[in-house]
This record gives sequence, C-alpha cells and structure tokens, in this order.
Amino acid sequence: MSVARDLGLSNGPVRQLDEMRGLRVLERSKTGHLVEMRLPEKIRANRPGKNGATLVLPRIPKHPNDQTFVPCSWRSAQNILGLDNVNGSMDTFISRISQRAGSMLLVLFAVPLYSQQPTAWKDPTPHITRFVTVDKNVRLEVLDWGGSGRPLALLAGGGDAAHVFDDFAPKLTARFHVYGITRRGYGESGFSPEGFGADRLGDDVLAVLDSLKLRRPVLVGHSIAGEELSSVASRYPGRVAGLVYLEAGYSYAFDNGKGPTMKEFQDISGPQPPPPSESDLASFAALQQYYLRNLGFTYPEGELRQLFTTTSEGRVGEERDFPGNAMILEGRKKYANIPVPALVIFGIPHSLGKWVDDSTDPKVREAAKAYSTALTALTESQAKGLENGVPTARVVRLRGAHHYIYLSNEADVLAEMQSFLSGLR
Repeated sequence: MSVARDLGLSNGPVRQLDEMRGLRVLERSKTGHLVEMRLPEKIRANRPGKNGATLVLPRIPKHPNDQTFVPCSWRSAQNILGLDNVNGSMDTFISRISQRAGSMLLVLFAVPLYSQQPTAWKDPTPHITRFVTVDKNVRLEVLDWGGSGRPLALLAGGGDAAHVFDDFAPKLTARFHVYGITRRGYGESGFSPEGFGADRLGDDVLAVLDSLKLRRPVLVGHSIAGEELSSVASRYPGRVAGLVYLEAGYSYAFDNGKGPTMKEFQDISGPQPPPPSESDLASFAALQQYYLRNLGFTYPEGELRQLFTTTSEGRVGEERDFPGNAMILEGRKKYANIPVPALVIFGIPHSLGKWVDDSTDPKVREAAKAYSTALTALTESQAKGLENGVPTARVVRLRGAHHYIYLSNEADVLAEMQSFLSGLR
C-alpha cells in the first residue's frame, strides 16, 4: 500500500517520502487526513502496547494554484513540539504534546518544514518555478530563467536540483531561453519507486519538453545527466538541436565497449577536504564561504538549501537523503551512438580543489598526485573514445577544471558553449 497515494499526494511534490514509513490512513476529510504514525522502536519500548500517535495532515498551499499535503514524520513532529529527548518515555511524549497542543488526543497539525526557520528565506534568483507532471504521481520541478532565442534545458548532476544552475543560467539568457529540470527523486520533484532507469529519466525530459512546447531545444547536462542526454538523442534525434555534456561524457553517456568502465573510476579515490566546522554551519552564507575556501568556487545558496535542512535557529542542518540517491544508477543502458551535434567538455587533468593546492601535508599531496594521475588516464581514454567513436562530437579539454566544471571554469564553459551553439541550425 502506498501511503503517498492514500494521502492524495499526487497533487504535488513530496519531500523525503522515506520519512513517511509507518503511516496508515485512518480517516479522510475535506481539510485533511487522520493518519496513524508508528513511533521509533526506542520510544515504543518504554510503553508496551502504545505503538503510535495520531496526526492530522491538513492541506496547505505550497505552490500557486496547488494544494499539497506536507507530511509530518516523527522527526518533524520532534521539531514542531521541541521534543529534544528522543529517548524519553511515551508518558513524557504524551505530556509534552498535551502542553504544546492542549489535548491528550495526540492530534498535531503538520506545518511545512521550512516554516521552522526564524526568518523565511526568499530566493533572489530571477526564475519562475513550475511543476510538470511526467508520470503517475510524479511531477518535476522546472525553473525558467527567461531569455530569448533557442531554448536550452539544463539538467543537473546526481544529487543536485536545478537550483545548482542559479548563478550559471542567467549568463545565457541574453541569447537563449533557459530552463532547468530537477530530476525525479531530488529536490522538490516527485518520486516513484517504480520505473527508474536511464530511458525512464529520458522520457521525463521529453515529457517536460512537450509540456512546455519546446521545439528542438539544446539539452545541457552535468555529470550523470549525460545519461539522459544520450537517451533522448539516441532514440529521438529529431527532438533536439544539440547536446552539451559538462563533465558528463562518461560511460553512462557513451559506451562502445572500448573505454573505461564506471567501476574503474569508482575503484580509485582521492583525499577528501576537511569537513565544515561548527562556524561553517552557522549559516548558508558561511557554508558558501567554506566551499569557496576549499574548492575555489561555491554553490548557489538556493541549491544548498535544497541539499540541507535548516535548524530552528537558522543554522545549516542535516544533509537530505533523497530517494533518488539509491536508484540513480539503476537501469543503465549502453549508448554507443550520439547522432546529433554534441559538445563534450572534460576537465583534464581535474582539479581536486583549492584545499589540495594550499595543503602543506605531504600525505595529502602524495595521495592527490596519485589519484590525479589515475583519474587523468581514465578520463583521457574516455575522451579519445568519444573523439574516435562519435563523428558528431566536439571534445574539449579544460585543464585544471573541477568536476563541477561550469562553476570552477564558468568563463571557459560559456565561451565554448557560445561557439558551439552559434553553429547549430
């Protein structure tokens, strides 16, 4: 039984569906649904026979012209009620709810998690947000940065939402109409455990293009999004005018059996930067500075707010575990043919971040050198395979670029894209 389906959640995107395990619909009403939530084992153990709490999930406007249920999980119930002692007994749990809600009935009204912030953050990025239904119970977040000219659709890498392009996209709007699509299972987009796979994700992109009535756009993808680019172009070459692979031309996007496999890339590893300190997590602005110091570039605040929760004090909270993470590489296919014009940009050799360049630790520098040597060999092999195997591809190597190549080498990427796009028919 799907709790999401029982709750009528097809009307809008749902964040962190995994937190909804243990919910059971008891009663429906026009204003909400009465549901039962099973409590964590460590809570139930203190009060045998008392296994759950009853909650009301009201309809709360989350997007224009949309009424969306906002799930209330045990974790969010703790946040709402200030239940800091998760090991407390059921009696304590009931008592605290009585004090906060004024009732012994264990009835809570769920509120959007983002309303826990002391001051609501307003995204300053000049985009319009809409949602497009691509499958049963699945709607994708689509950002529209505006602009005029040929449409460009930006697809984020694994783990990211379209907001990762918030700083990059506006640089393209002078000549193009720029959109961004958040993949199913990430950010504000919906999720379904059925039907994940390369061509399913490619079909999602096509559904968005159809909904927006975009005629022969250029698809621009970062990292794993190369899979979606190749899926669309190999099956429906007439639907797109061209493709731009931003550090996205690896074996999930092109594999003729002659290049390195993803396992070969996964089998090597490099040194990791120091984790953010407490002061780095004091605010999202502080976290941006942490990335700037360590990587030499930073991520848009809107993207970081997609990736991390916000505490009641406005600090950076836990990293979100999106359901797409566990399934992103499922249903992979081998694409050996890219029958449309393609710009493929690699970082060769890769930058591992400013923190490595600044490090005086000989172990860090030795590990970085060994990793860089191995990574360069594999990436160069893949780049040559594309050059030899895809006549329609123009392969570009940017020296010292990070995997987030459009952030680390923004000017170079924009110049290469402008040159490539100006030659498309």
